[in-house]
Amino acid sequence: MKRNHTMMQFFEWHVAADGEHWKRLAQMAPELKAAGIDSVWVPPVTKAVSPEDTGYGVYDLYDLGEFDQKGDVRTKYGTKQELIDAIAECLKNGIAVYVDLVMNHKAGADETEVFEVIEVDPNDRNKDISEPFEIEGWTKFDFPGRGEEYSSFKWNHTHFNGTDFDAKEGRNGVFRIDGTNKGWNENVDTEFGNYDYLMFANIDYLNEDVKQEMLNWGKWLVDTLQCSGYRLDAIKHINHEFIKEFAMEMKKKRGEDFYIVGEFWNSNLEACREFLNTVDYQIDLFDVSLHYKLYSAALAGRDFDLTHIFDDTLVQTHPANAVTFVDNHDSQPHEALESWVGDWFKQSAYALILLRRDGYPVVFYGDYYGIGGPAPMEGKKDAIDPLLCARYTKAYGDQDDYFDHPNTIGWVRRGVQEIEGSGCAVVISNGDNGEKRMFVGEARSGEVWEDFTHNRGESVTIGEDGWAVFPVNGGSVSVWALPEPKPADACAEE
Repeated sequence: MKRNHTMMQFFEWHVAADGEHWKRLAQMAPELKAAGIDSVWVPPVTKAVSPEDTGYGVYDLYDLGEFDQKGDVRTKYGTKQELIDAIAECLKNGIAVYVDLVMNHKAGADETEVFEVIEVDPNDRNKDISEPFEIEGWTKFDFPGRGEEYSSFKWNHTHFNGTDFDAKEGRNGVFRIDGTNKGWNENVDTEFGNYDYLMFANIDYLNEDVKQEMLNWGKWLVDTLQCSGYRLDAIKHINHEFIKEFAMEMKKKRGEDFYIVGEFWNSNLEACREFLNTVDYQIDLFDVSLHYKLYSAALAGRDFDLTHIFDDTLVQTHPANAVTFVDNHDSQPHEALESWVGDWFKQSAYALILLRRDGYPVVFYGDYYGIGGPAPMEGKKDAIDPLLCARYTKAYGDQDDYFDHPNTIGWVRRGVQEIEGSGCAVVISNGDNGEKRMFVGEARSGEVWEDFTHNRGESVTIGEDGWAVFPVNGGSVSVWALPEPKPADACAEE
């Protein structure tokens, strides 16, 4: 029987810009596998505007840390060869690697160009607030450090449909590039009227040459890296029809099991459903709605009704396409979408994504190993590891929910015959000390279960009728299961 799959987002915003990250990944692959992680999402691998940039200010898609451009040969994370070696090491350890792709914009152009634009209202991009006029924009990309290696495609203003800076006047704004067949793409999110434009020089997916170049690049990248899948950044701003075409082309190239997950940052479930329909379910989506539920629960404490924690979430309505997460690099403190799940609820939040039947859960590097930068935070590896162990060894089989009290909820996984000793009972409280009487199966009669989290020190004996009362501390979580005969730190080793 297949074991549960678990992803790690293997970076946070403030990972040290020391060029050592790919080496760290290669070195840590065995311990990640031992902890129960069997896939990693790595940050953007392409050359950005500086060696300190996280990779989202993308400059040259074909420079993976190989050419002396933008201040160094390496990227923030290392060199091309170190990246290739790290991916190979992950695959050797049974860990799939998903590479973050930034296809919405380009930054750090080599030269400016003069071209006509129309300024639009930043709060309603469909509303023009000027006649056509000339600006000097950073839109010319010649890649002098790379030349024509891998691709001879050079970018200019005709390949973009918007930019945000006029170098002639030293002025910011949202400028739609004017010209034949120019305009915002209609197949995008409708926030601000039309959310095609996000930042920098916005790639124009109405341009056939651009579309072909991006498809060629996606195929080149997977051939070069031998990765297992892609994470697509900021897809609500990119032509949804192109996302579908891109996903289909990558799967045609690498096989149907090539995995793609998209960042469609929209907590509106109907918008997510429409997007999945548009792309014909070729990709999965991060469950942004669930993230905000966990965030709200952490803020509200005992005033949050836990029985509704999964209402209107992607994992509830589209379980096969939901990638669940607690936090990420954008939601971490001081970042663009800050919505950090508070420490007191963090372990409970991870139990809600790791120990249930549905969703593909992601553990955030910043939660696990800690956050750097000006306001460092310690990691919660010790709180998350027992949950990873329980996910790998226990959280299998039918799921029975006991969502019958606003402050104390529980569920049971019945276990499966193929995994000896599997099955667990999870109880979460956001109020006072509580307990849940739950049925785990008559076959478990007499078994003595312990709390994997060690939040409770006692044991629970399963009754003759298969029922037992499982306690939980206030504002905490307990994961009750038959103890593993081997050490917890080796729980993911076959």
